[in-house]
Amino acid sequence: MHRTPMSITRRSSVQVSVGAIRVGGGAPIVVQSMTNTDTADVEGTAAQVQALARAGSELVRITVNTSEAAAAIAPIRERLERAGVGVPLIGDFHFNGHKLLREHPDCAAALAKYRINPGNVGRGSKRDPQFAEMIEAACRYDKPVRIGVNWGSLDSDLLTRLMDENSARTDPLTAQEVTRNAVALSALGSARRAEELGLAHDRIILSAKVSGVQDLIAIYRELAGRCDYPLHLGLTEAGMGSKGIVASTAGMAVLLQEGIGDTIRVSLTPAPGGDRSQEVIVAQEILQTMGLRAFAPLVVACPGCGRTTSTLFQQLAQRIQSHIRARMPHWRREYAGVEDMTVAVMGCVVNGPGESKHANIGISLPGTGERPVAPVYEDGEKTVTLKGERIAEEFQEIVEQYVARRYARLGDA
Repeated sequence: MHRTPMSITRRSSVQVSVGAIRVGGGAPIVVQSMTNTDTADVEGTAAQVQALARAGSELVRITVNTSEAAAAIAPIRERLERAGVGVPLIGDFHFNGHKLLREHPDCAAALAKYRINPGNVGRGSKRDPQFAEMIEAACRYDKPVRIGVNWGSLDSDLLTRLMDENSARTDPLTAQEVTRNAVALSALGSARRAEELGLAHDRIILSAKVSGVQDLIAIYRELAGRCDYPLHLGLTEAGMGSKGIVASTAGMAVLLQEGIGDTIRVSLTPAPGGDRSQEVIVAQEILQTMGLRAFAPLVVACPGCGRTTSTLFQQLAQRIQSHIRARMPHWRREYAGVEDMTVAVMGCVVNGPGESKHANIGISLPGTGERPVAPVYEDGEKTVTLKGERIAEEFQEIVEQYVARRYARLGDA
């Protein structure tokens, strides 16, 4: 019942090193996230980075917008290192990045990557020299750069020129098509300029953030067909709750299935006081449910129907899911391959035994009117039947025993 991630050929043949993380060139698709703390708050930002890293974020982006924020980067990095958290930090620069990198060399050195938005590096005559200054800093400190174009902050000069050219065509494109083209051209043109300034081809990652699913798909297909740079996927302003999750999944899943995308972020608007790490979990679940990577054991649970009027299976599914997430940091350190495990928690006899047999370990709970017993299956074979008031506790113990027995301990000969 061991599930192997599916093989999809990545279109980005170039591999970029971001600290110890490899992006593109056949490397596993990387999960990113971004803090929403005031970066000048060293303690608060370091704590959120640690929480995101614990949740599984492999790269964390931090806003660098003021001198105070830039001055905080090195202390944040030092605090993380003391805590044993080595996750690479990405500096998110807009408008004044050239100045901050120049005035804060400790910041420039401590970051693992710079994110530059070509639409926000400067206006008019300032644009080219300020872009050049940021690229020169990247070269000097040997840092990769993500050239990240945003639909909402697109280079106005480029867009105006393309709109004017389009209006002169005998068969003009729609304004949406012209804007899509402008986003792709901005990313590709900026990457070409960065290479002319001395940044190596394998130090560049591209992104083209938009808020519409169809726009995302169209633009990334265009980029994938015209370059071999690694591509960072994600909707910008995806939204809150289920809307943000659904929109991000709908857009990225299509592209990932086509082999487009080397690193992803699910940009969810958190509820007041909400957990920022939710975006990390959603990104992991997109990749894992598509069979592209494995991060934690999957819990398969039925949706419930008139046969399952008892909430026992719902409560057990929730309990097992929470138990697995809580135990996964320990399991990952101790057991090889445990992230590929599947656990089935089913609610009645219709699909319960079958789904339980397909999982690594599963339990089929009694439905309405059924005998009050719950058979447990391990690797397709029934091993025990549980009953009574402690079914949940006993099944949880069985899962622990199965992990210890089924998966090899790391470090064992």
